[in-house]
Amino acid sequence: MATPVREALARSRRTAVHLEMRDSYMLDDPEFLAFQDGKRLDPDDRGSWWHGWHDAVAEAVRRGVAVRRARIISEPVHDYIRYEHDLTVGNLAAGEQVRWLPRRNTKDLCLPGLDFWVFDNDVVHFHHFTGDGQLAEAGEEILRDAALIKHCAAAFEAVWERAVPHEQYTL
Repeated sequence: MATPVREALARSRRTAVHLEMRDSYMLDDPEFLAFQDGKRLDPDDRGSWWHGWHDAVAEAVRRGVAVRRARIISEPVHDYIRYEHDLTVGNLAAGEQVRWLPRRNTKDLCLPGLDFWVFDNDVVHFHHFTGDGQLAEAGEEILRDAALIKHCAAAFEAVWERAVPHEQYTL
């Protein structure tokens, strides 16, 4: 079953941007727990890490959609950010562009309080998380409010402009 974000990505024609602002998500995720125990992604063993999300991104990129992800992070980084940094090889292989912005460099930015996706500057998908990083029961909110979309798109661009490309960001 496709998630609303994957469905929106499949309909996108030009852009899909994602802003992540938490230092951790789902700390009980078995893959994160395995990472804490020393498991690392082997970039040469694509079959071990390539999955449906990568297929969806690769298909969108083939259609000409620019897929960009920016992550605002605290430093020193949380172990979950180390995990995400390790996994980003997969995002890049699928065609996503990823950048990292230390939270200390956001003090003069006006940012929404929630993680979000904006697709084609036409729709915004907000994600609502609980305090421990689980997706809340009503975890997604999809809106077509033009002013809100404009605000989120501008916030993303402001972050993107300052953020460090993945290849240059070291932990």
